[in-house]
Amino acid sequence: MALKRSSPTLRVVKRSAAESALVERLRTLCLKFPEANERVSHGEPTWFAGKGKVFAMLDNHHHGADHLGVWLPQPRGVEERLIAADAERFFRPPYVGAHGWVGVVLDTRPDWKRVAELVHDSFVFVATAKLRALLAAAR
Repeated sequence: MALKRSSPTLRVVKRSAAESALVERLRTLCLKFPEANERVSHGEPTWFAGKGKVFAMLDNHHHGADHLGVWLPQPRGVEERLIAADAERFFRPPYVGAHGWVGVVLDTRPDWKRVAELVHDSFVFVATAKLRALLAAAR
């Protein structure tokens, strides 16, 4: 009996030099946290708080989206407030948006100070007590 395989069609999008620079800037923000690490998950660079949860995931034109962005887990209510305040900068990402994650568009001149704050908030939101204590001690 033949095994029937179904494989989703992945649209691979190559990054331009400008987009690569944005990813490097995001990477620098994400890797400054205690025990933060990067692994590929779901085909995208993804940043984890220690051995724990994801606190940032690159969105490289995911499912044909017309932007490069980052998805960040946030406490309840933050996603809605950000999108209501600036729907061109923030969006509800597929799959995880229903769980409070917010998408941040990176390829339209983001406010990097605000991006850094949101990445920080995401790390703190998912980090263990040990990692939060290490972060506090480092400041």
